[in-house]
Amino acid sequence: MRTSPRSLFRLLTGLLLLTGVLTTGAQASATTQEHRVPVAVAEYDLGDTAFRDPQTGTVSEVRAVVHYPRHLTGRAPLIIMAHGSWWACDRVDAATWPCPSGSRPFPSHRGYDYLGAALAARGFVVASISVDGINQTSFDYGDRARLVNEHLRLWQRLAAARGGPLADRLVDRAGHPVAPRFAGHVDMTRVGTLGHSRGGKGVMWQASDKHRGEWPAGVRVRAVLALAPVKFDDPEGDNSDTLVTRLPFAVVTSGCDGAVREAGQEYLDDVTGRNRATDYSVSLHDANHNFFNTTWTPPFLFGEDDSTCPDRQVTPDRQQDALTAYATAFFASQLQGDRQGLAVLTGVQPLPGGPSTTRVVPAVR
Repeated sequence: MRTSPRSLFRLLTGLLLLTGVLTTGAQASATTQEHRVPVAVAEYDLGDTAFRDPQTGTVSEVRAVVHYPRHLTGRAPLIIMAHGSWWACDRVDAATWPCPSGSRPFPSHRGYDYLGAALAARGFVVASISVDGINQTSFDYGDRARLVNEHLRLWQRLAAARGGPLADRLVDRAGHPVAPRFAGHVDMTRVGTLGHSRGGKGVMWQASDKHRGEWPAGVRVRAVLALAPVKFDDPEGDNSDTLVTRLPFAVVTSGCDGAVREAGQEYLDDVTGRNRATDYSVSLHDANHNFFNTTWTPPFLFGEDDSTCPDRQVTPDRQQDALTAYATAFFASQLQGDRQGLAVLTGVQPLPGGPSTTRVVPAVR
């Protein structure tokens, strides 16, 4: 198949972006917004084969970018974000994990930098994790859930000042260790998770009534956001692996999603009349699937506009602004007790980025 000049331009542009700072219009505009607190960025990378799933044997990297308040005081809630299924390596013919020689892991986890920065400015510690190894080798959603748990286990040790791998591998952009800043300042009893696409089902799996016993000791997940999540039961009719009735969750879907459409709304259908916490959703009428992640968005390498309604598709900036407003409202209300966010979750305060429809499933008392 021949590559058109336009496609070639996109590929070359994506390669250039891979070697530099990941920046989009949404990230640029975010820097002009008023932040509550200054934000710092760090990362950790334990290698491409750092974690072997104890149940399936799937080998995964342990890698993340961390946005956090520059001056940590008290104990901040932690949010873990996980991307979905995408290219695992930056070469189209890569078929193994780790990536073959001459190829590098694809930075899908950096596609939410705009959201991580916004949430950190509101007082959260946010770790966006890489899931490339699973994307290359596994279709098991339990693998995704258990990789989230592995990161939570590492954070639990760090927060409790008990050392562990992150003690000397969590570094700032200059390579200086920053782990001591987090000891005693991360509240592992106020944890949120966010997953996009297949990652959305992964975080619902991790938080489900059935699997919550697998959480690391001392960790309490209190809020889950499934972003454009896949939704199907295996075996059909058995939703127990992703049934979340004991803690609040929110679902974001898109009316022009060409990948999974709005199947994620079914997560609310599953719990209606059974949920002990109030659950929420929003449908962004003119949004697509990929624009939530800047590295899945043209002109980044392999970027695609999957919209089913290109005549009214909102720009990436506006779609990301809508998600930022909604996710901030949800996590602030559930993890920080900020009741002002309820106006966004219930639709009283409209989201930026075009028309949307909100839904609330009240808790059964």
